[in-house]
Amino acid sequence: MPPPKNFVVFDVETRRSAAEVGGWNRADRMGVSVAVVYDSKADDYFAYQQEELPALFERLRGADLVVGFNSLRFDYAVLSAFANFDLHRLPSLDLLQRVSERLNYRLSLDNLGQATLNEPKSADGLQALEWWQQGRIDDIATYCRKDVDITRRLYLHGLEHGFLLFSNKAGSRVRVAVDFKRR
Repeated sequence: MPPPKNFVVFDVETRRSAAEVGGWNRADRMGVSVAVVYDSKADDYFAYQQEELPALFERLRGADLVVGFNSLRFDYAVLSAFANFDLHRLPSLDLLQRVSERLNYRLSLDNLGQATLNEPKSADGLQALEWWQQGRIDDIATYCRKDVDITRRLYLHGLEHGFLLFSNKAGSRVRVAVDFKRR
């Protein structure tokens, strides 16, 4: 099944950790260092800093489908502090949510990326927080763009093939059937 004509894939990196803001339930206090979006219409990536979030929201609202990884629980919570609308009303697909529904447990983007695409993540969120403290915005944007690219490629793979691969606890590669069609 082909993807919608105008879909976007996004990811958000924060300025503060869960520990700094009083827990994961306070993601709205974490701030945004960089958000990156892949826009299928433009076939390009766009990076936004916190001050530029109105332009990000405009892009998200213009899409037929907004794709993310843990986006419904985390990214939307972080962005909610800056949005003047309910992000959950966007036509959304959270790859982690769909995979977790099938397996009854959560997998990392790194696990799915390595097993399905032979593509590991380039860093992690803690490294991105360190870069924020050091003022290394370009490094954060590069890392975030890589996560968006992995998420985009996993989405397209799942759409085309109906499954993703992951490594189980025994180290074996296992298929998980996925349905990335809109509900």
